[in-house]
Amino acid sequence: MPQTIRQLLQAFQSRLASADPERDGRLEGEILLGHVLDKPRSHLFAWPDKALTEEQVANFQLLAERRLRGEPIAYIIGHREFWSLDLKVTSATLIPRPETELLVEIALEGIPRNGPMTIVDLGTGSGAIAAAIASERSQCRVFATDRSEAALAVARENFRDLGLDRIQTFQGSWLAALPGDIMVELILSNPPYIAMDDHHLSSGDLPFEPREALASGEDGLDDIRAIVEQSRRLLRPGGRLLFEHGYDQGAAARRILTDAGYRQVASWRDLAGRERVSGGRRH
Repeated sequence: MPQTIRQLLQAFQSRLASADPERDGRLEGEILLGHVLDKPRSHLFAWPDKALTEEQVANFQLLAERRLRGEPIAYIIGHREFWSLDLKVTSATLIPRPETELLVEIALEGIPRNGPMTIVDLGTGSGAIAAAIASERSQCRVFATDRSEAALAVARENFRDLGLDRIQTFQGSWLAALPGDIMVELILSNPPYIAMDDHHLSSGDLPFEPREALASGEDGLDDIRAIVEQSRRLLRPGGRLLFEHGYDQGAAARRILTDAGYRQVASWRDLAGRERVSGGRRH
């Protein structure tokens, strides 16, 4: 007897609840089935008793098994929304997260709507930050760097699909990837900031994401130190550096910036009240 949309989703929800009660089995099942059917979730609500073909059920079951093994949904369906932009993601890139939108919001507050500015997104991954900035500020010159050529290939595809081909990409480690004669007004980054031995690296989605994009030294701050130091050489006087960090790293981030000679050093809190972004200006 053919299975209906309702029956398939209920069965998945029950299996996921047994495997991990913390996950939202209903939502995850709807996302996966919507992907299989190439339909919005509203279609599932409107036609819960619609019978599915054997092929559709089989395709859903393949995706469901991957999710039950813990693989992130973004990797399973191959995309994730960030700043209302639909971005391709693969296992070569971090999965864009809502908290990173705070970095974009703070950056946009200091970027003229109708004036030119040269901006760099370091460690761009899927290109989320660069794409969000370029989509909001069409007159800005935006560069995106990443040490991973595989990640840059994903970012370039996203830029092309979003009509943001003007974003220039460079492969290499942080600011060393950029041509030596470039001077910029704003540097942005969501760098690795988890300590190498942090237990969180073995939980949730993190085991599936590229380790080099997550962890950075014994205290998680090695890459932040490198970015702070390198940025002084490429920022114009008064230029600004902003970066995301861990919820408990605000004080350390401010200290690194202050010790490096930045002024107007500050941190910003996310919706949960945790310090998530810090930055300062070059003298």
